[in-house]
Amino acid sequence: MQPEHELVLRRTIDAPVSAVWRCWAEAELKKKWFCPRPWTTPIIEEDLRTGGESFILMRGPDGEEMPNHGVYLEVIPQRKIVATDAFVSAWVPSRKPFITMITTFEEQDSKTLYDWRALHWTAEDKKNHENMGFHEGWGMAADQMEEVAKSL
Repeated sequence: MQPEHELVLRRTIDAPVSAVWRCWAEAELKKKWFCPRPWTTPIIEEDLRTGGESFILMRGPDGEEMPNHGVYLEVIPQRKIVATDAFVSAWVPSRKPFITMITTFEEQDSKTLYDWRALHWTAEDKKNHENMGFHEGWGMAADQMEEVAKSL
């Protein structure tokens, strides 16, 4: 992947991998953190396994909605999740692929080294994602996830 197509968020989360993983794997926990507030995720339907489908509906404070369909390309429990919106189910292509996400979790001294990489098909898609607030939005979501993980 060319660097001009990639955005990265790296954090040390003050919670063990097992708790951070639960925040990703359990829909009711994921609803509590996945979007930066005041956005919400009222619907999360996922089959978190390699080849499994995902649907997440993000809702804004003014009622705007962003439906996100995708497929998990690789899932290694408590270690790695690779997902893409290039497919909407099985291997049915989406109308406009935008992103492949690689999330990794590594235990270190009862904390989690959390790495979230967004790979885009074009430099223009990457720039659009930056302009949408990638670092701020995913940074806020990571903070919210840490709050949830620390409560488990």
